[in-house]
Amino acid sequence: MEYHLKNREEVERFVIEQVLTTSEAIEILGVTRQRMNSLISTGKITPVKKLNRETLFLRSDIEARKAEQDELRKKYRPFDS
Repeated sequence: MEYHLKNREEVERFVIEQVLTTSEAIEILGVTRQRMNSLISTGKITPVKKLNRETLFLRSDIEARKAEQDELRKKYRPFDS
């Protein structure tokens, strides 16, 4: 996916709306921090940036993983509501 940002305001808006911290990604996915680390180490989720104390993700990557996760849950746990 390619983004064309023309000025500082567009960059700021993009970061606020489309870049997530680990905690935000965990909340969207509904997983534990340990499971999140496992998803990263197995390559199922790829961070866009790793900092000293934080890792950043694109919202689109997290939402795609959430959709995949929901489909797998329907397939392998059909009786869960």
